[in-house]
Amino acid sequence: MATTRCYQSGVLVDEGFSLEKLDEHLSHDHSVIWVDLFRPTLQELQTVAEQLGLHSLAVEGAATGGQRSKFDRYEHHDFLSAYAVRLEADSGELVTAEIAAFITHNALVTVRKDDHFPVEDLFDHLDKDAELTSHGISALLYGLLDFVVDGHFDAVQALDDQIEGLEDLLFDDRPHDKDVQRRSFELRKSLVRLRRVVLPMREVVNTLMRRDVDLVPPPMAPYFQDLYDHVLRATEWTDSLRDLVSTIVETNLTIQGNRLNVITKKVTSWAAIIAVPTAITGFYGQNLPYPGFAASSGFIASTLLIVVLSLALFVAFKRKDWL
Repeated sequence: MATTRCYQSGVLVDEGFSLEKLDEHLSHDHSVIWVDLFRPTLQELQTVAEQLGLHSLAVEGAATGGQRSKFDRYEHHDFLSAYAVRLEADSGELVTAEIAAFITHNALVTVRKDDHFPVEDLFDHLDKDAELTSHGISALLYGLLDFVVDGHFDAVQALDDQIEGLEDLLFDDRPHDKDVQRRSFELRKSLVRLRRVVLPMREVVNTLMRRDVDLVPPPMAPYFQDLYDHVLRATEWTDSLRDLVSTIVETNLTIQGNRLNVITKKVTSWAAIIAVPTAITGFYGQNLPYPGFAASSGFIASTLLIVVLSLALFVAFKRKDWL
């Protein structure tokens, strides 16, 4: 399925036309074409590649997918690969959607393989800003990358919120060791995947801004600089959250060790208290005569010893916060 759009001087003048009419629209001065291919067939890719002169290696990369976020230069066009992300709130799993883009001086062709990238929302955003789209391909490319990086920010923010919830769970009065361990592993896994997506974007945007690339005109330079700042912030935020999750895992292990020490103290204290009546009754259980043998005074004396010594141990352990 292909979505086609034609802009002239920043205004959308035509959309939904067939791929065979690309040459017709590209022949007009000041025309800029955006072609979005969703799960394209080989014939659709070949049609676009022939009309725009796309390199076979770039076409193969877009068709097979699994590319690293990158920006490559070819003789007649450029090739961009990036990933949109979305965080599943319930599971904490990071969902990625790869998008490849072919960039010429008057055409932008994007290739998607799944519907996790809401390109319709991006089109609606661009249609509201004709002043921006009047800058041609650089504006469309900025809109695409800005939409992708905003998704990275949303994912990082969602992960940050979930980590805050994990901290509350960590210091809850009731132990949640299994939940903390499982959730920590899921969040750390998502952060690793997010870092693999976010980190290469710094190099991509930095390359686009180079003057020798000649892809960003001076009016668009502040927009791409702002985009680069967002990429840096997202990268730094992701790294800090990775460190924070590692700290939470270590803290959870420390808390488990502290709880074990407290339990050990309590069990040892109660064992010491129980040992008192056991020792006294064992002593009086000897088959030998002793003071108070076969007399009520012996029973009273042993009972008093059990009560007094047990209470003394209980008070002593309580003062030391062992019970």
